[in-house]
Amino acid sequence: MKADSSSIFLTAEWRHLAMLNYEVDPKILHPFVPNGTELDLWNGKNFVSVVGFRFLNTRVLGCPIPFHRNFEEVNLRFYVRRKAPEGWRRGVVFIKELVPRMAIAWTARIFYNEPYLALPMSHQIGTSDSNEIKSARYSWQFNGKSNYLRLVVYGEAQPLREDSEQEFITEHYWGYTGQRDGSTLEYQVEHPRWPVWEAERAELKCDIAGLYGEALCKALNSPPASAFLAEGSAVTVCKGVRLVSK
Repeated sequence: MKADSSSIFLTAEWRHLAMLNYEVDPKILHPFVPNGTELDLWNGKNFVSVVGFRFLNTRVLGCPIPFHRNFEEVNLRFYVRRKAPEGWRRGVVFIKELVPRMAIAWTARIFYNEPYLALPMSHQIGTSDSNEIKSARYSWQFNGKSNYLRLVVYGEAQPLREDSEQEFITEHYWGYTGQRDGSTLEYQVEHPRWPVWEAERAELKCDIAGLYGEALCKALNSPPASAFLAEGSAVTVCKGVRLVSK
């Protein structure tokens, strides 16, 4: 479903998406599931993902915002689906999204009621002498302490395999956000399929309880079920549409 120009809210590039994926008890996520959606499972497993990436060349309603075009984001998300006339729409729900600038967080909260938090952030993309990607690290400060996620990858980026876990994690093209009145905002995200690097090592150092709540500590303190680095691409984020409750 291709978005027309009048429906576009934001355009940007998302690059070097470091994805750490954890299996979690669905009961923990039920309070976060927006009305009108249901949890989307892969081979009977329910996942949350900690994702760090670079936002580049950002434009809101077609306009570049000075000093707010390039920045990092780290989010914790899980996967849902909604039955639409054309079939299932597979999407993501964010539990928390971290960005380095207050204006970005404010805009996302006002327009989408997304759970954004502004914190000091940085990133490092490691490369070899031949400029091959070797690692990605996204860092943030929370309550005076350093937090980070880090991947070390190997080989070259490979196309997504059909029916793979990487395809499931990356191929969700809708966003869903619960609103203050109990309704749900739905918005489309467009991007091509992303090549991915396999992770040799993955590490998350984070104040999980402080940022995400005690209920997620067990899952996120365990080794990730999988981890990989997606190349990224240009993306389009559409304006939200409020779903009518039945």
